[in-house]
Amino acid sequence: GSAAAPLPEEDCMKLNPSFLGIALSSLLAIDLWASKRLGVCAGEGSAWGSARPLMKVIEVSGHGIPWLLGTFYGLCQSDSSAAREVLLNLLFALLLDLVLVAVVKGLVKRRRPTHNKMDMFVTISVDKYSFPSGHATRAALVCRFVLHHLVLAVPLRVLVVLWALIVGVSRVMLGRHNVTDVLFGLLLGYALYSVVEYCWLSPLSAPALFALW
Repeated sequence: GSAAAPLPEEDCMKLNPSFLGIALSSLLAIDLWASKRLGVCAGEGSAWGSARPLMKVIEVSGHGIPWLLGTFYGLCQSDSSAAREVLLNLLFALLLDLVLVAVVKGLVKRRRPTHNKMDMFVTISVDKYSFPSGHATRAALVCRFVLHHLVLAVPLRVLVVLWALIVGVSRVMLGRHNVTDVLFGLLLGYALYSVVEYCWLSPLSAPALFALW
């Protein structure tokens, strides 16, 4: 019949989750729900399954290997010092992007959505993880790079921005990533370009590299 002894303060805190914990759990639940609803091309039997081949073409357009090979080929074929400087820095940006995304994926280790089909174009070990989206990071990085260093007409500049956005959206539609993977990837790629600009390679700052070409 005696009253129960009060719980220690730390136990009371464990029984009452913080507002931040609740908010993060809710955000994660919304992210998973929205990602599954938007994964309309995750399989041939999905709502937009017929558009899956087109989404996979877009996937290849944002993949690192075509960009690395194309940039390296252009660097070897270029006979202009200004063009070589731009292409060398683009190659540096792409390599930096690959390393950074691989490190973050290895640290976070977020699994890909359960509705994803592991039929991606050329994957490595860390590609089993989802956060962040390397395609989204690369698309944002390349978009900023191209807009700053190529003289393009306004319609082409709009197409470059649309391409970056479509690559990001396609990752969710294919079921490859959750929404937050893509959003963080776009932000990371946008910020990564500023790092590339700060570390810009030139004949003065990196004469040994330019001597190779």
